[in-house]
Amino acid sequence: QVKLVESGGGSVQAGGSLRLSCVGSGYTFSAYAMGWFRQAPGKEREAVAGVYPSGATEYADSVRGRFTISKENAQNTLYLQMNSLKSEDTAIYYCAARLGTYTRASIYYNYWGQGTQVTVSS
Repeated sequence: QVKLVESGGGSVQAGGSLRLSCVGSGYTFSAYAMGWFRQAPGKEREAVAGVYPSGATEYADSVRGRFTISKENAQNTLYLQMNSLKSEDTAIYYCAARLGTYTRASIYYNYWGQGTQVTVSS
């Protein structure tokens, strides 16, 4: 049974930092593309950052230079380091996994975590 469990969310002031973690189990972690998505109230879910099975990464324009995605295959863990946080980063953050290449389209992801809330106050 595939399971993704996020942690690390919380409340922080603008300019602060948080690190999200996502632990995967029940599948070959290294063979899957993984992504971080977020959904703010009243908005659609959007891709934030992703990592290919090769380790290559992609970022949304809104977070490039501030967020860093990484994964530790030996620990089955995906990370999102978020620096210089802004109020517009406030959302529920989800990690997701799919077999194959990374895509920003959430519809193609087979597995999702439960989400973790990130709140940035200005």
